[in-house]
Amino acid sequence: MNIEIRTDKNIQNSERLIDYVREELTAEFQRHTEKITHFSVHFSDENGPKGGAEDIRCMIEARPAGFKPVVVNHKGHNIDTAVHGAIDRLKRSLEHVFEKKENPRGGPIALKDDDQDDQDDLALDEDEV
Repeated sequence: MNIEIRTDKNIQNSERLIDYVREELTAEFQRHTEKITHFSVHFSDENGPKGGAEDIRCMIEARPAGFKPVVVNHKGHNIDTAVHGAIDRLKRSLEHVFEKKENPRGGPIALKDDDQDDQDDLALDEDEV
């Protein structure tokens, strides 16, 4: 599982940030390591030095094997809340994608057993008598 982390000019990229994000992603997606090939994380500060509430944006793109990339965004008042919000959204999105693959809508129609139809016919005949 490859993890790429980028920041804009307003957020200082450091080894500490990279290690923190890698640990969080690895911990949350440990059971999907063979399904997800790549994570791309991008942090940006929308207001720059002005500050403000919920101005740190975290965008995470996950590339599950055999699927289209899944992208989520979350804004927070600091990097920690932004990354955890984005991870929560990504977990829900990926679970939905994987569940949809396992249980597709419009799959094969489940037909009744022939034995069940015969029993229904017998019940009708007995009621008529």
